[in-house]
Amino acid sequence: MAVVESIKDRLSAEISSDALDRRIASAAQALIGQAHPDGHWCFELEADATIPAEYVLLTHYLGETADAALEAKIAAYLRRIQGQHGGWPLFHEGDFDMSASVKAYFALKMIGDATDAPHMRRARRAILERGGAARSNVFTRALPALYRQVPWRAVPVMPVEIMLLPQWFPFHLSKISYWARTVLVPLLVLQTLKPRARNPRGVTINELFTTPPDRVREWPKGPHQKRPWSQIFGAIDAVLQRADPFFPKTKRKQAIAAAVAFVDERLNGRDGLGAIYPAMANAVMMYDALGYPPDHPQRATARESIEGLLVVKDDEAYCQPCLSPVWDTALACHALLEAGGAPAEAAARKALAWLKPRQVLDVVGDWAVQRPRVRPGGWAFQYANPHYPDLDDTAVVVMAMDRGGKTGGYDEAVARGREWVEGLQSRNGGWGAFDADNDYDYLNHIPFADHGALLDPPTADVTARCVSMLAQLGETPETSPALARGVERLLADQEPDGSWFGRWGMNYIYGAWSALCALNAAGVDPASAPVRRAVEWLAAIQNPDGGWGEGGDSYKLDYQGYEPAPSTASQTAWALLGLMASGDVDNPAVARGIEYLSRTQGADGFWDEPRYTAVGFPRVFYLRYHGYAKFFPLWALARYRNLQRGNSRTVSFGM
Repeated sequence: MAVVESIKDRLSAEISSDALDRRIASAAQALIGQAHPDGHWCFELEADATIPAEYVLLTHYLGETADAALEAKIAAYLRRIQGQHGGWPLFHEGDFDMSASVKAYFALKMIGDATDAPHMRRARRAILERGGAARSNVFTRALPALYRQVPWRAVPVMPVEIMLLPQWFPFHLSKISYWARTVLVPLLVLQTLKPRARNPRGVTINELFTTPPDRVREWPKGPHQKRPWSQIFGAIDAVLQRADPFFPKTKRKQAIAAAVAFVDERLNGRDGLGAIYPAMANAVMMYDALGYPPDHPQRATARESIEGLLVVKDDEAYCQPCLSPVWDTALACHALLEAGGAPAEAAARKALAWLKPRQVLDVVGDWAVQRPRVRPGGWAFQYANPHYPDLDDTAVVVMAMDRGGKTGGYDEAVARGREWVEGLQSRNGGWGAFDADNDYDYLNHIPFADHGALLDPPTADVTARCVSMLAQLGETPETSPALARGVERLLADQEPDGSWFGRWGMNYIYGAWSALCALNAAGVDPASAPVRRAVEWLAAIQNPDGGWGEGGDSYKLDYQGYEPAPSTASQTAWALLGLMASGDVDNPAVARGIEYLSRTQGADGFWDEPRYTAVGFPRVFYLRYHGYAKFFPLWALARYRNLQRGNSRTVSFGM
């Protein structure tokens, strides 16, 4: 009976061969049409309310003349994404988040929304019912401190003298992640100088506190921060709070100079410090606090870089956390190469040519502190970020060049990328995103790390991508110690239910897709227990509509297993690509998933996906890549067609 039902499921889910071709062609044509004239793609990258709110507050901090039209559009965006609970979530239809809500309220009030407006009353009530603005996280409290809405003791002390510490010291810049490094260094100067926001409109948010901020004695810590580390670091912070005014002035001046030199070297032109908004904004405020006038080259460059993050539409506007051109372009190449056909392949070749000169070959980035003998050779996520290329982008670009650039003169680029990836393998066999061995877990317990994302340790998804790359380039566990250790790490990281944690994509679906692709490429038997457990898990969590979905709450600390969530096109595509990589193209779950993608494709060739399917920092910062629903479903549909019609049911690429 079960076999009969399985066959019925399969037959009911199948679509005709011609219809599949039409859908693939429509999606490919639409994707090609979204390319820039030079061949690359860069889709919107949306976060939550915090970045656009911070943009508004930055302009008023600096005392700039407000762009009323732009602020009105940002206000419209913030009002639209306000949650039913009255506050602001971290992702579409998510729960109330205190930090996002405080910043959004502050920005709307700064723009001019009346505090007795219905949406402002709802927001204020939601904030106060949950303990008030004093319950927001450290980075959120730092902004009101600059506006003198909370005392500086609400922010843990991070002396600028950190810049002078030796590398062997328990806390050193090289021991934290790239994003924490670039955000923290200019913030150290701000904490030391304690400048005051101009705030020409004199806006305050006293009404968001249940207790006057000056009377608050216990500021919250992160839910991951436990004893005894939290007590130890809390005591250290208490000592530093008292000692900070007495640090030697000569050393302080020297440390500030070191911080400025760090930022100057990595200013990165119009792409900005670290090419991420928080670091870029802190750099502008640092230069301002040091007395640099608006037309000073460094300050002007830092300020200009932020404008490139704005997305301005007819009725709304928001600020992106960063730009994703290399990532979008490399993934679009994979999808188009899978789709095949002259137009798609030509577009992919043009995109690969755009990617080639963006390889970082002449800048020895921060990663070299841990791997000084490794030559540069990676790609960054953004248009330019030479000090901070990443392993994920590099592996994906290399695999695209290996697959689609056989005659394009990419051998040297592929070789250098491969060399850099192998050189950045961590001691446990895995790979992190930007650094090797960035796993000093105790640092996530310092008061400043209440977000729990101070580090960049090896993760299953990035490890899988690097394993996939090495295997696609012809390595095997027998010929490559790096590949063998990577596979061993992946198998060790598998969850008891058969999935893998997804650090950069949401979440265990993303991890399972990444790992199954890697294990297939590395030659792991598809009948092996780890692969079968993963396949069974994916099939078991498929939604009744045939798709797959997973929410941002899957990152919670007390996560006990998969929790149902609405289907999305990108997560459905990941599940399908993972199942097909495991040799399960004929699994009824695959047929149902293909039918879901076929049924939900829009008339424009794309898929509507308002839900967030990626993450910046688990539990703190989530991302919606607007390109994911444009290239991942195309990729999955094309792979299904190719496997069904080909001579082999085995995926022969790393992704």
